[in-house]
Amino acid sequence: MAQPPVPAPSRNAVAAFLQRAASVPALRAASSPARLLFAVDATASRQPTWDRACHVQAEMFAGAAGGLAVSLAFYRGHGEFRATPFLGDARALAAEMTGVSCRGGHTQILRLLRHAEAEAGRARLHALVFVGDAVEEEAAPILAAASRLGARGTPAFVFQEGDDPLATPVLRGIARQSGGAWAPFDHRSPGTLAALLRGASAFATGGREALARLPGSAGLLAQLPAPRS
Repeated sequence: MAQPPVPAPSRNAVAAFLQRAASVPALRAASSPARLLFAVDATASRQPTWDRACHVQAEMFAGAAGGLAVSLAFYRGHGEFRATPFLGDARALAAEMTGVSCRGGHTQILRLLRHAEAEAGRARLHALVFVGDAVEEEAAPILAAASRLGARGTPAFVFQEGDDPLATPVLRGIARQSGGAWAPFDHRSPGTLAALLRGASAFATGGREALARLPGSAGLLAQLPAPRS
């Protein structure tokens, strides 16, 4: 069945994300894969989005120009937080994701950001991708952690489902403080999350040149500012 066209607001969100991403340095040693932490809120309300993420997570590998290693991180239940080793292909990541079910609980975004900081301290972490819809924590410590993550050279690309007015300023702040980008998506735009994941990984692994190789990227590239000299 053909997918419905992505609404204009979602297309604009993708374009805005890519424009913001163009200002993030893409640094990667040619001999090593880019490391990306893929974090998803797995609290009870998130099961439909988790299932959707399972179906589109391969877009990160498809969008990567060169090697990519992805660690899946998630929080759920009463204080449960898990992260996989860094995996080098979509099948391995999908196998990890399909074994997870969402459980009731509160958000643990600060814990997630601290985990990303620790990973960035062990070896270069080229990007954090976070998919969520809510924030149930104090904003100031979260934004401070995002700023520290940005200081380590790890931008956070935050993809928000829905439009929770309490969550939006914090999620946008995470992206801003880390030097990354924020974009919304919802169930009416099934292709948007896939496009965002593909764009994030392409830029993380190869910058504008990698993004240019994505099918259908010409219109988006035309909107991006000229590369810094």
